[in-house]
Amino acid sequence: MARRYDSRTTTFSPEGRLYQVEYAMDAINMAGATVGVLAKDGVILAGEKKTTSKLLDQGKQHEKLFQIDEYTFSAVAGITSDANVLVNKLRVTAAQHAYTYGESMPVEQLVTSICNVKQGYTQFGGLRPFGVSFLI
Repeated sequence: MARRYDSRTTTFSPEGRLYQVEYAMDAINMAGATVGVLAKDGVILAGEKKTTSKLLDQGKQHEKLFQIDEYTFSAVAGITSDANVLVNKLRVTAAQHAYTYGESMPVEQLVTSICNVKQGYTQFGGLRPFGVSFLI
């Protein structure tokens, strides 16, 4: 029965469920943990590096931690390709703000901008929800 209701993000099942949103949440829950710790003089972000195959090169590159601008960093959990798309949007938004106003974008505004993008992907046809969560 669910197959009739899981192809579109805006179609509710008879039980009131949005299956595409649930699939995105499942992708986030299956990802490795990401943790943020607030200290007196800063923040510590850490992400669990899950190994899916012994054949993969476990280089120094970390796929869960990203630099947005000079002072802002992000840790993600979920689908890495979705994270890359949204991190690029965050970087562009932060750079446009810095160019326009001559200062770094406040974190609250940055979070609001990416939340608006993520919310839009759950409301419009032809798009699927992003399967990624952020700590910024």
